[in-house]
Amino acid sequence: MARKRYLKRRLSPGRASLSAVDPLRLGSEEIPVEEALDRVTAEPIFAKISSPHYHASAMDGICVRAEDTFGASEFVGKKLKVTDLDSPGSCVFKYVDTGNALPPWANAVIMIEKVHQLDNDTVEIFESVPPWNHVRLVGEDVVATELLLARSHRLRPYDLGALLAAGHTSVRVKANPKVGIIPTGDELIQPGEEATPGAVIEFNSTVLAAFIREWGGTPIKYPRARDDFALLKQAVQQATEECDLVTIIAGSSAGEHDLTSDVVAGAGELLAHGIDVMPGKPAVLGRIAGKPVIGVPGYPVSAIVIAREILRPAIEKFLGAVAPAYPTVRAVVPKKIASHLGLEEFIRVTLGRIGDKLVAVPLGRGAGVITTMVRADGLLRIPSLVEGLNAGEESDVELLRPIEDVENTILCTGSHDLAIAVLEDQVKQHHPELKIAASNVGSLGGLLALARGETHIAGTHLLDPESGVYNIPDIKKTIPKVPLELIHLAQREQGILVARGNPKSINSLRDVAKRGIRFVNRQPGSGTRVLLDHELKKLGIDPAAIAGYEREEFTHMAVGVAVASGLADAALGVRAAATALALDFISVASEEYDLLVSRPFFDSERGAKLVQTIRSDGFKSAVAALGGYDTTHCGEILYRQ
Repeated sequence: MARKRYLKRRLSPGRASLSAVDPLRLGSEEIPVEEALDRVTAEPIFAKISSPHYHASAMDGICVRAEDTFGASEFVGKKLKVTDLDSPGSCVFKYVDTGNALPPWANAVIMIEKVHQLDNDTVEIFESVPPWNHVRLVGEDVVATELLLARSHRLRPYDLGALLAAGHTSVRVKANPKVGIIPTGDELIQPGEEATPGAVIEFNSTVLAAFIREWGGTPIKYPRARDDFALLKQAVQQATEECDLVTIIAGSSAGEHDLTSDVVAGAGELLAHGIDVMPGKPAVLGRIAGKPVIGVPGYPVSAIVIAREILRPAIEKFLGAVAPAYPTVRAVVPKKIASHLGLEEFIRVTLGRIGDKLVAVPLGRGAGVITTMVRADGLLRIPSLVEGLNAGEESDVELLRPIEDVENTILCTGSHDLAIAVLEDQVKQHHPELKIAASNVGSLGGLLALARGETHIAGTHLLDPESGVYNIPDIKKTIPKVPLELIHLAQREQGILVARGNPKSINSLRDVAKRGIRFVNRQPGSGTRVLLDHELKKLGIDPAAIAGYEREEFTHMAVGVAVASGLADAALGVRAAATALALDFISVASEEYDLLVSRPFFDSERGAKLVQTIRSDGFKSAVAALGGYDTTHCGEILYRQ
């Protein structure tokens, strides 16, 4: 089968192409008020009763006739008695609590704090009050027959209270649109099934279903459809008969087994195959029997972008109610971000406040890496006619977390170490308001990020080959004018990671240079790469003799996974990575792993909490438990400038 070509649309026209839906088609239903949170009203709602429906005391105190208090002042008291209303010239009162109904004769309330009790039946007051003082009049909140809520109003918690107060126990709401979800692909398996090579765990439907519920729809999951045109067409036709809108997951690209566009075109009308967004470009838009059909890309981040940008507006159109816009902030990008001209790009970023500005640090841009959405604080949108952003440029970022979380984020950029993950957990345990957002760019990258004002802290383990001293020589040479503190985290063991049982009989770096041994390296600028080059030079080994020296990964766990999966025979990494991945470990060196902290952050309240956590026994014990770490001097200041 020939590969297909994209029938591409811009994002906004793409949304508009699905807008020809009739909200009234869904109908409505009467449901208990207690179950109506986030539902959308189907009609205007008028108060059945006034609230309050009687004159009510607004305070604890006594109810009186206001005219009986006239003449009372700070210097002239006036006595009131519990007595017969018919007695000539009587001044009467009655004790009331907040919310009590006033007797027909009363028209004011005096706070109990202003009342002086003389005996069981007599009180004295020293100020007069006007009529209806501290009284909630009938209809103060809402008057019977008054419009309470408009049509197409999304019900919030306080709306439910207002409905009940106004005499409603049930409310007529629009029926939620039923949204069908059809996962496709022969390779899919269910969560919990054994994940053999080539099998893909199907989780996109769960993500979409959660979004659909959040936006006011009712998700209906269908069984996986295989890569067969007739079977997929049958599944789609069933879903369009049973649902108001249908999503088809995967099969939307232009490959031989990507059948979604053909099925939509064959069963209805293909409106677009390809949207000018990234990630999410291969989306399919169409209509079958007048119902919107959205082909969602299989890569999870692409699926999320299309859900947010296409599916959400379609659900809103059905309900006739617009959900709140995503909150946005202005943030500075610390380095140039390239983008594709003609495509509207959504860049996942972490955010942190450094000084008086919010800094947006880009995360990985792979469409298949859903963990970047987990780590992201926001989405930075680059318009299709803009060719990237320059370093220092401000841009809007759509928040994925509350702004309070962003303001309390500690940016950590630099060398990867499992101790940083432990620190993240310990900080969250002792200071729940704080969050560490780590980015692995290597030790040298961390130093430079600190100098550019892109991070609060940076992990580093740079060995100076001439002096044998860690970190301090490189700090003095590379960033001599940056105010900072260097804090020791741990002494850690670096060595060769090999498969369990050491099938290649690798016992030293000399063995790694032997023919037939596949190696995976760390990136230039990382402390591990510096250590490897230093050790190879000592042994007189030419890096070119190592097969895979140019193959690079960015973390200890990444090189460990390469060995564990059989893609490489050896790598240099920390013992903790070997322990975590059940690999064998041949020790090569012991090295310092330290934390650079910018001086302004070190002197801040957040910095003090971070240092306190680093020096805690809980952190030291948790790091030591990883294996291959000595935390004897953890938390000591090694250098300041």
